[in-house]
Amino acid sequence: MKYLMMIYEDFEAEAAKTPEQFQAMLAGYGKFTKDVTDSGVYLGGNPLQPGSTATTVRVRGGKVQTTDGPFAETKEQLGGYYLLECKDLDEALQWAAKIPHAAITAIEVRPIMVFG
Repeated sequence: MKYLMMIYEDFEAEAAKTPEQFQAMLAGYGKFTKDVTDSGVYLGGNPLQPGSTATTVRVRGGKVQTTDGPFAETKEQLGGYYLLECKDLDEALQWAAKIPHAAITAIEVRPIMVFG
């Protein structure tokens, strides 16, 4: 089953990291990506630009409305994701716990809906 692991970040806290802390975080992500790739569960993943670069789209009454920024005003915002093929939720949660941001923010794990 495919699982999307959404990585939430506090972008203000991220911006306050020292260069050494940032490099350590990148190294942690490099190790995690290698581990999931080597295990054969990795299907994809990418970091995202900060929420300040987002545009939210809504259609109301047949008219397109756009708003700068993310949908919700929260301290933590979606910062990236991994898509993994895991045998079950337990395996997905084990992998999610190894994502570096699990120790400081949150990782949301959702199964991908399959039609047909």
